[in-house]
Amino acid sequence: MHIDKKDIASHNDKYIKQHHKNFEYLSSTLEDEGLSVKKIVKELVDYQVAIPSWALSTGGTRFGRFPGEGEPVTFEQKLDDIGLLHAINASSGAVSMHIPWDIPKEPKKVKKQAEELGIKFDAVNSNTFQDQPDQKHSYKFGSLCHTDKSVRKQAVEHNIEVIEVGKIVGSKSLTVWLADGSGFPGQQHFAKSFDRTLDSLKDIYKHLPDDWMMFTEHKPFEPAFYSSVVQDWGSSLLLANKLGKKAACLVDLGHHLPNANIEQIVSRLIQEDKLGGFHFNDSKYSDDDLTVGSLRPYQLFLIFNELVEGAGKDLSKTDWGWMIDAAHNIKDPLEDLLQSVEAIKIAYAQAMLVDRKALEKAQEANDAVRAQEILQHAYRTDVRPLLAEARILAGAAIQPISYYRDANCRKNLINERK
Repeated sequence: MHIDKKDIASHNDKYIKQHHKNFEYLSSTLEDEGLSVKKIVKELVDYQVAIPSWALSTGGTRFGRFPGEGEPVTFEQKLDDIGLLHAINASSGAVSMHIPWDIPKEPKKVKKQAEELGIKFDAVNSNTFQDQPDQKHSYKFGSLCHTDKSVRKQAVEHNIEVIEVGKIVGSKSLTVWLADGSGFPGQQHFAKSFDRTLDSLKDIYKHLPDDWMMFTEHKPFEPAFYSSVVQDWGSSLLLANKLGKKAACLVDLGHHLPNANIEQIVSRLIQEDKLGGFHFNDSKYSDDDLTVGSLRPYQLFLIFNELVEGAGKDLSKTDWGWMIDAAHNIKDPLEDLLQSVEAIKIAYAQAMLVDRKALEKAQEANDAVRAQEILQHAYRTDVRPLLAEARILAGAAIQPISYYRDANCRKNLINERK
C-alpha cells in the first residue's frame, strides 16, 4: 500500500490548529525551564525504532493463534508493511530480520526494496531455539551448549550463515538468544554448559566483520524451566567480556524476574560499556510481550532516564540498538506497533526534560523527596505535542492511529493480498 504525502498533509489539516495551540503552550513552559525545544524535537526526529520482521503478523500462544486478514506472507510484504508504518510515523526506519523465519531468497533485491522505502537493516537474529525441517541435528537438549559437538557445530554454522546474509543487506550486528537450559535438577552440568556456550560464541565471534557487534541476550526461564544457560544480565555480561570489544548485552524488558530493577541493570551495563541495545515490550507476569508502555510506562521512563544520563548525547548518535519485540495476539499488528513506537518516544522525550543538575544536587544531598519530585515532574509532562511536531517536520501524521484508520490501511491491505 502506497502512502501519498498529500493524503497525510490533508489528514493533518484536521488537527493542525489544535496542535499549534498545544505545542506553543508546551514550548513556552519548557523554554521557561531552560530547555531547548528545538533540540528536543530534532532528537525525536532522528530517533528511529527497528521493527522486527516477525512482528508484522498476529502473534500467538501455546494454545493457538488467531490470524487477521491482510497479513504479510512474504518477507517482501513485511518490508512493505514497515514502509507503511514509517510513512505514517517517520520513526520506524529500520527492520530487524529473523533467520530462517524470514530469510530472503534474493538479499540484494530486498536491500534495494528497503532503500526505496527509507528503511535500514538493524540486527539480524539467529534461531537455534527450534528445529527446522531440513536440519540434521535436533536442539531438544540445547544448541550452542549441547553435549554433542556436532550439534554445537550446526548451531555455530547457522549463526555464521546469518552473518553472511546480514552483510549482504547492510546489517551491522547479530543478536544471539539461546533457549538452552534444563528442565530438571541434575540434568545439565552448569559450568560445562556455560563453557560450551562460550566456546561456540567464540567460533561465531571470529566471523564477525570488524564493524559488527554481537549482542548476547539473557532470559531467566522459558522454555527451560529449571535453568537457563544465560539466565541473567550477569551471565550475559560475563560472555560479552570474555568475547571481546565487539560483544555487548541486549536487554529485553520481558526477560527479567518479577520486580527486577531494569533501570539499574541498564546503568551497570552502560558503566561497563557493554550495553548493546533493547527489545522493547511490556509485561504483567513475565515475558508477555505486550504493547510497550501499556502497563509500566513509569518504568520505561526510568529506563530512558538512565539512557539519557549515561549517553550524555542524542540517543540516535549512540551505537545502541532499539527494537520492538512484542506479540499482537488480539490487536492489528500495525496499530500495536504504532502504539509501541509512540510509547518509546514519549519515554525518551520525558527523559530529556529531567533537570539533571537539580537531580544530582538532590542525590548528593540525600534528598529523596526532591529527587522524586524532579523525576515525576518530567514524567507527568504531556510531551505528545513534541512528538507530533517532530512528525510534522518529518512529513508524517500528527495522529498516526487516526490516520491509519481513516485511510482504511488494513482494508486496503486485505484487498491487495486476497
